[in-house]
Amino acid sequence: MGMFLIAVLSFTIMACLLILVHEWGHFAAARLFGVRVEVFSIGFGPRLLSWKRGPTEYRLSVLPFGAM
Repeated sequence: MGMFLIAVLSFTIMACLLILVHEWGHFAAARLFGVRVEVFSIGFGPRLLSWKRGPTEYRLSVLPFGAM
């Protein structure tokens, strides 16, 4: 049972990192081409944590799979 939990946790962490890098690519390309980004959120659903830097609000939301 312990190895299963480690595998699930490892998969979840790696999937979250992959999503973060993927979504950051969208964010960087948008900024590079002058598109205003109002919200950069990792996850969806209710926000857990947010901060604003310049015109962009950065969020970490409850469900870490996917972004907006």
